[in-house]
Amino acid sequence: MKDFIAALPKAELHLHIEGSFEPELMFEIAQRNQIEIPYKTIDEVKKAYQFSCLQDFLDIYYAGAGVLIHEKDFYDLAMAYYQKCYENNVIHTEIMFDPQTHTERGIAFETVINGLQKARLDAKEKWGINSLFIMSYLRHLSEESAFETLKQSLPYKDLITSVGLDSSEMGNPPTKFKNVFEASVKEGYIPVTHAGEEGPAEYIWEAIDILKVARIDHGNRCLEDEDLVNEIVKRDLALTVCPLSNIELKNTDVMTNHPLKKLLDKGIKATVNSDDPAYFGGYMNANFEAVQEALNLSKEDIIALVKNSFNYSFATDEQKKTYLEKVDEVVGDYE
Repeated sequence: MKDFIAALPKAELHLHIEGSFEPELMFEIAQRNQIEIPYKTIDEVKKAYQFSCLQDFLDIYYAGAGVLIHEKDFYDLAMAYYQKCYENNVIHTEIMFDPQTHTERGIAFETVINGLQKARLDAKEKWGINSLFIMSYLRHLSEESAFETLKQSLPYKDLITSVGLDSSEMGNPPTKFKNVFEASVKEGYIPVTHAGEEGPAEYIWEAIDILKVARIDHGNRCLEDEDLVNEIVKRDLALTVCPLSNIELKNTDVMTNHPLKKLLDKGIKATVNSDDPAYFGGYMNANFEAVQEALNLSKEDIIALVKNSFNYSFATDEQKKTYLEKVDEVVGDYE
């Protein structure tokens, strides 16, 4: 199964570029930019990656992002992730980035997007990896701040496919961002949002009814509401599930209790993703291996998860067709 998982071409639909910041690179960039970080060694940073909830993680996530200043920093961050894509056979990835994490510190939107875009072009040329960008609004900030970010993004509209919503979920329901999502869709951005990771099933209802999302990030807690499950199936909405992340942030106690198989069994188009892999102990193959082993997923389950990721990506129909043919080729080799 491990070899089969490694051999399959994959798409990743839920990845925060700031969450792929490995301790070694964080240290290197901090020194390059002469920025003090509260850790003396790489081991100290790794030890700090023990979380009891989402907020614990976010505190260190924002501290780490504070060393990113120059275009080259964002380029190096993204290239390190693309290298991992290459190693994990991820041929299509939809990368979330958090402009406000940087603009709030006085870094220009342009600096962030230019660094990421240069890496995107180089990764395409070097490894043939296709990728697109999802601009995420931070839900602990105001809708007014999100509107400011939307405005800043407009000169780079051709580089951004989608808008999302992340950060502290509890107490920051999707409704808080109703207006900025409407405005974003008018500008041509496809809406997605984190919902039902720590927040209640009600937040998922808001995501689909009020923000009218094309895809739900996480969404695990939909299982608490049978009507919601039926609605997700009826509307053919995929969930971007992040197994190792769910364990690290204590949304699931042990992997054998992870809801992924239940979601599939109920007809929900679940996908597997790594979320913030530098912090949560693994990239795509590690996530697939962990759930496969814990939930005893069959080869058919793995194929369904991989195909869901391509089918529910924001790739073109032509790209999807090519991707799925590549999956079928590998499956054929293993029969």
